Amino acid sequence: MNTPLLSVENLRIEFPTRRGTLVAIDDVSFTIDSGEILGIVGESGAGKSLTGQSIIGLLEPPGRIASGHIKLNGRRLDNLAHNKMRKIRGKEIGMIFQDPLTSLNPLYTIGRQLIETIQTHTNMTASQAREHAVSLLEEVGIPAARKRIDHYPYQFSGGMRQRVVIALAVCVNPSLIIADEPTTALDVSIQAQIIALLKKLCNDHGTAVILVTHDMGVIAETADRVAVMYAGCLVEIGKVRQVVKNAAHPYTKGLMNAIPSLSRRSQKLIQIDGSMPRLSDIPKGCSFHPRCLECKDICKESRPDLIGTGTAKVACWSYHDAKL
Repeated sequence: MNTPLLSVENLRIEFPTRRGTLVAIDDVSFTIDSGEILGIVGESGAGKSLTGQSIIGLLEPPGRIASGHIKLNGRRLDNLAHNKMRKIRGKEIGMIFQDPLTSLNPLYTIGRQLIETIQTHTNMTASQAREHAVSLLEEVGIPAARKRIDHYPYQFSGGMRQRVVIALAVCVNPSLIIADEPTTALDVSIQAQIIALLKKLCNDHGTAVILVTHDMGVIAETADRVAVMYAGCLVEIGKVRQVVKNAAHPYTKGLMNAIPSLSRRSQKLIQIDGSMPRLSDIPKGCSFHPRCLECKDICKESRPDLIGTGTAKVACWSYHDAKL
């Protein structure tokens, strides 16, 4: 078997507080191959963004990786010194944030920011870096790129700024891009363009993408595989078609039932009662059991491991019982 590009094994992220240690990510494991798009989906507070931040080394203190391994091309990242991680960030791992205004310096032109990033990680001269920056802007769909390279971020629309951020993320051909809610603040037509652009980059450059979102529609359109998170745990992971068409975990079923459908206009959407638990109040056993319509006694006492079902894996006692 080929070694995966990225391997996350038994990741645990903790936040020490005066009242005790809060566990934000608990025993999460997954892999991603070159050229693959892995979607990570779940409600706000599920731990999606924290997972991405831990991979790229941007966890905010006092958050810390308490245990587990993160490997890129077989090399561990979770125990690297800060200065070594900075060399990997940008060069081998790119990041696309939800709000492009937080990624772009309003005081510098788009061109200056692109050229500085390119020269930081390559041996290009300033003129070579500028030509490369122009070609990147053209590739991500910025019209009149040679002229607009000298414009400031405020002179671009939200969709155009997000394209610039994508150009920054891929400017030195990283092997992995982490896209954290890259389409949330954009209207539907621009969302479709950004999705198409991410897929094109994967196909053209063999770049792997971790797409963090709460939108199952975006996942279904973009990703090859999907990982569903709830309260810091993976509850289901598998091929998008399998998970979308035949969701196994009750939480995944709830997410799918909450999506409007043109084929069932007269039916009411089925909501998931309750809300995501606070980190200080994660229930014993399966963390989803207080909201689950299929809850059994064992769900309240013991947390299930991921178990194979078709081309997916699911953490649910109903499937463990079926295997017995």
